Amino acid sequence: MPKHLGAPRRLTLRSHKLALAVGLTFASSVAFAQDAQPAAAAPAEGEAKTLDALMVTAQRKVERAKDVPVALTTVDREKLHVLGSGGGDIRFLSGRLPSLNIESSFGRAFPRFYIRGLGNTDFDLNASQPVSLVYDDIVLENPLLKGFPVFDLENVELLRGPQGTLFGRNTPAGVVKFESAKPTRDLTGYGQISYGTYGTTNFEGAISGPLGENWSGRASAMYQRRDDWVDNTNPNGPNRKLEGYDESALRLQLQYDGSDTFHALFNVHARRLNGTARLFRAMLFKKGTNDLFDGFDVDKVGIDGRNFQNLKTHGASAKLSWDLSNELTLYSITGYESAESLSRGDIDGGIGAAFLPGGSTPAGIPFTAESADGLPDHRQWTQEFRLESNYAGPFNWQAGLFYFDEDITVDSLNYDTLAGGVQAGHAQQKQRNKAWAAFGSVEYAVTDRFKLRGGLRYTQDKKDFAASVLQSAPFGAPVSGPFKVKTDVDDVSWDVSGVFQATDEINLYARVAKGFRAPSIQGRLLFQAPPQPSVADAEKVISYEAGIKADLFDKRARLGVALFRYNVDNQQINAVGGALNQTILLNADKTVGQGVEVDFDAYVTDNLMVTFGASYNDTEIKDANLFVAPCGGGCTVTDPLVVRNGQTLAAIDGNPLPQAPKWVYNLTARYSVPLANGNEFYVFTDWAYRSEVNFFLYEAREFRGKSLTEGGLRVGYTWDNGRYDVAVYGRNILDDVRAVGGIDFNNLVGFVNDPRIVGVEFKAQF
Repeated sequence: MPKHLGAPRRLTLRSHKLALAVGLTFASSVAFAQDAQPAAAAPAEGEAKTLDALMVTAQRKVERAKDVPVALTTVDREKLHVLGSGGGDIRFLSGRLPSLNIESSFGRAFPRFYIRGLGNTDFDLNASQPVSLVYDDIVLENPLLKGFPVFDLENVELLRGPQGTLFGRNTPAGVVKFESAKPTRDLTGYGQISYGTYGTTNFEGAISGPLGENWSGRASAMYQRRDDWVDNTNPNGPNRKLEGYDESALRLQLQYDGSDTFHALFNVHARRLNGTARLFRAMLFKKGTNDLFDGFDVDKVGIDGRNFQNLKTHGASAKLSWDLSNELTLYSITGYESAESLSRGDIDGGIGAAFLPGGSTPAGIPFTAESADGLPDHRQWTQEFRLESNYAGPFNWQAGLFYFDEDITVDSLNYDTLAGGVQAGHAQQKQRNKAWAAFGSVEYAVTDRFKLRGGLRYTQDKKDFAASVLQSAPFGAPVSGPFKVKTDVDDVSWDVSGVFQATDEINLYARVAKGFRAPSIQGRLLFQAPPQPSVADAEKVISYEAGIKADLFDKRARLGVALFRYNVDNQQINAVGGALNQTILLNADKTVGQGVEVDFDAYVTDNLMVTFGASYNDTEIKDANLFVAPCGGGCTVTDPLVVRNGQTLAAIDGNPLPQAPKWVYNLTARYSVPLANGNEFYVFTDWAYRSEVNFFLYEAREFRGKSLTEGGLRVGYTWDNGRYDVAVYGRNILDDVRAVGGIDFNNLVGFVNDPRIVGVEFKAQF
C-alpha cells in the first residue's frame, strides 16, 4: 500500500477543544470524584473521617502517590471486588479509570489495552501492544497472558504515559500494574461465592499464614462459569447454544521472612479456560448507520460454523532481595510464563452465502468464513537485576539489567463451512524474540520542596521470524515458504521530571519522557497472494505532561489533574480486512494526541464516599500519503477514496486512532449506615461512560461504536465487624447493549457487550 511522508497539520481548532475540555473537567471535579484508593483513617470519636496517604510503587519503590511525577490512578480491593462481582474478566476495568479502554475480539482470552488512545487492534497471537501489563513484577508480553484473571489482589495501578525507564517492555503508552495480596504471618483468609443471571457463578478464596518459623504462604483460587445463554437459530449448526465459559485459576506464594537482610517470594500460578470464543453477528448494523438491525435480540444468533475456545497458561517467579548495607538493596526478579490455546469461530457470523439456494441468514453474506488461531508452543523468560539506594541525604538512585526471551509458534487455520467444516488452509508463524536492557534512574532533592528525577534506558531487541503456508486455502496462497524476516534494533529511552511542593497540601509536577516499541512482524498468509509477511518498524513517542496533586478539605478529599500532549513517530498500526481480507502492519508517519485527566475522591459525609474520574483524549493520524483498504463493499466509508493498482483505498490522514474515545467518565458512590455491634448496611454504585469510537483506521458510518454507559449497583449487609457480607448486585443494570467491535469482512459483522447480570453473593473472612 502507498506510504510516503505527509505534511503536518495545524491544530488550532483542536487546541480550542482541548482548552474547553480542561475547563469542563475542572468544573466536574469540584462536585465529583474518581477512583484512587479510598482508604480511610479510623477517626477518634467525634472526628471526621479522612483519607490515608495513598502509597504506590509506580517508581519501583513504595512512596506517596502525591510525590510521584506521573499521572496515575489506583483501584483498591473493594472496588475490584465490586467491579468483578458479575464474573467479568479483566475488561471490567475498561472506562473505570481515566484514558483506559480495553476490548477484545477473542472474548476473555485476549484483551487489547489502550491508554490515551494508544493501543493496537492487531488480533494476531504474536502482536505487540504499546501498553505493558506487569503482574507481580513480571512483564506479561503475549496478549494471551494479559488476560490472567483478576483475583485476590492488593491493588491495581494505572501509569499513563511512557514508562520505559523502569519497566521492562513496550511501554510507550503506559503500564497497568497488578499486585497480588502477599503471604502474612497471621492466619487469615476469605471465601466468597455468588450466583446470578445465566447461571453466572463466581467463587474466589484465599488462605494465608505461617509455615514454620521462617516461612509464610498464601494459596488463592478462583472459579467462574456461565451457562451457554445465546440460542443458535440454525437447527443444523454444530453449536446449539453459545457464550458460556468455564474458567479457573490458582496462585501459590511462598515467602521467606526469617532474615533482616534477605527476603524471598516465590510465586506459582496457572489458568484454564474453556468456552465460547467471541460470538460474531452477521449484518449487525443497519446499512448507512451504526444502529443495530431491526429486531436485534442479544439472546439469539444464526451461525453454521463451530465456535469454541481453550486456553491454558502457567508460570512461576522468584523475587529475591538482599540488603547489602543500610543504604543499598539488590533485587533479582526471575519469571517464566507459558501458554497454549486454540480459538475457533464463525467469522462471517451467519448461515450459508448469498449465492447458495436458501442462504444466507441474515441475507447479504457474499461468502462464508470459519477460522481458528492456535498457540501450540509458547514460552517466555525474564530476568531483572536491580540495585537501589536508600541514602538519608538528598540524592538517591536505581540501576539494573533486564533480559527478555520469548519463543512462540502460531497456527492460523481456515475451514470450508460448505463442506462441513473440514480444514482448508493452514499457515504457521514461528518467532524468537530476545531483548536486553540496561537502565538507571536518579533523583535529587534540590530543596526541601523541589525534587528532580531523571532516567535512562538502553535496549537492544532482536526478532527471528519465519512464516509458511502448510496447506493452501481457497482464494489464498499456495503451499509455500518459509518466508523469513529478521529485525535488530537498539534504542535509548529517557525521562526527566520535577516535583514542587507548592504548599503542605499541593504538589505540582512536570515530566517529559521518550518511549519506544520494538518492530513487529506479522505473517497471516492464508488470504495473501503472493504471500508475504508484513513488518512495522520501531515506533517512538515523546510525551509532555504537567499536573497537580492535592489533599483538600483537611484530607477529606484528594485531587489529581494532568495535562498532556504526545507525538508518535512511525506509529505501528494494523490495517485489517478489506476486499482482499488481508491483515497488514503499517507505520503512520506521525500521530499526535493531547488531553486532560482528572482523579478526585472525597468523603462527602462520614458515611458517603464519592469518587469521580474523567479524561479527554484528542488523537489524530498525520500522514497525507497513508491509505488502507476499507471494508469489502458492505459499509459506508466517509473517508476520501482513491484507486491504486486497481484497488480502492481510503485516505486516513486526519482520522482519530481506533478504539480511542474522546471522553471517559466514571463515578462511584458508597453510602453506609452503621448499626449496632459493628454491623453495617451499605449501597455501592459505579458508573462508566465512554464516547463514540472508531473500530478501524478508516471511518465508516456503520463501524463507529456508539457511546456506552454501564452502571453497577450493590446493596449489602455486613456483620461481626465486617467478617461476613451478604449482598445483591447488578452489572450493566441499564441493560445498555452496544456494538463494541467489528470484523472488517464483507457483511457488517460485529460483536456486543454483555447484557445485564443480576445476582446474590456471600463473603466470609477470618
